[in-house]
Amino acid sequence: MSANLKRYFYYFYLLFLSFAGQAEFGISAEKITIGMSNPQSGPSANLGQQFKLGAVTHFNAVNLQGGINGKKIELLSLDDGYEPLQTVENTRSFLLTKSVFALFGYVGTPTSHSILPLLESSQIPYLMPMTGASFLRTPDKKNVYNLRASYHQEIQYQVNYLLNQLKLKNIGLLIQADEFGLSVENEINEALSMLGSQPIVITRFKRNTTDIDAALTTLIQHNVNAIVLVGTTEPLSEFINASYERDFKPVFTTVSFASSDELFKKLKYSSHVLVTEVVPNPKSCTMKICKSFRAQMKKAKAEELNHINFEGYLSAMLFVEAAKKCGEELTQQCLLTMLKTQTFTLDDLIIEFNPQTSQGLNQVFASINN
Repeated sequence: MSANLKRYFYYFYLLFLSFAGQAEFGISAEKITIGMSNPQSGPSANLGQQFKLGAVTHFNAVNLQGGINGKKIELLSLDDGYEPLQTVENTRSFLLTKSVFALFGYVGTPTSHSILPLLESSQIPYLMPMTGASFLRTPDKKNVYNLRASYHQEIQYQVNYLLNQLKLKNIGLLIQADEFGLSVENEINEALSMLGSQPIVITRFKRNTTDIDAALTTLIQHNVNAIVLVGTTEPLSEFINASYERDFKPVFTTVSFASSDELFKKLKYSSHVLVTEVVPNPKSCTMKICKSFRAQMKKAKAEELNHINFEGYLSAMLFVEAAKKCGEELTQQCLLTMLKTQTFTLDDLIIEFNPQTSQGLNQVFASINN
């Protein structure tokens, strides 16, 4: 099928949806089909793989117990390699040929940004994406629900740590050059400005690369004593290691999209790195939900516990609980209404969505390597 024919087919599909009104896709007497597009290959594969692992672990457990009101959960997963154009193609496939009930567990800010027109046109539920981007946290996004704390909240924590706790002043930025980088950069500038500060230098690198040499040289030349990093695990770990090897040892901070579990394993030297997290450490957390997670992962013979697969697990658990509240009358609209109006208790973790941000959790944690 040609690109133009695909485009026309898609627009006719959306027109059909607008007239059909009551049509429900991706749900039958036997199953509920949801679609996930995230990186299963490439430099950011660990994020997609680990999020999926946590989600699938819970979905499989629910299916073994009969599913959601007798309906099994079918998770269709497509690899986008953390590249927005592929995310668009995958999402079109979910909408046009797979007819999924909801989109779930997408990973990334640029990938989420790329499908905004599709989300707006189709109004399909877009649930628990792994991003803290502000553009998914506005009242007009009535079909979008976020579990995790926002990048705004993570950056507030980091800036307070650097300026108020450590009393550092010369702040530099290393920014991934895309919508993810821009989104977090705006939050950094705002947070610094509120404390009467600003970055003394901003450097950038290309997504899905480790081309950080020029940025490192620039930051060294500006004699920064702290760097707020925005990127994924591979380039950030290479940057931190290269900094140490050039006898450049500032304090580093980064948001949760760079998994601390994976990042710290890749550090060759004793560098001071703080990673803000949006879920507690599942290995040491004493909450009942953490204990349930550890037991479920052990039963599934999962080899690794980390913040990312814990977030995937919680996201799947929330989807299941919201769908159960609809009973036999599960529809996309009922699901969205439940998320909007109900309080959810996942063991001892309480989730209630803020109507202004459609966000369920607000707490920020910290992992520190020193």
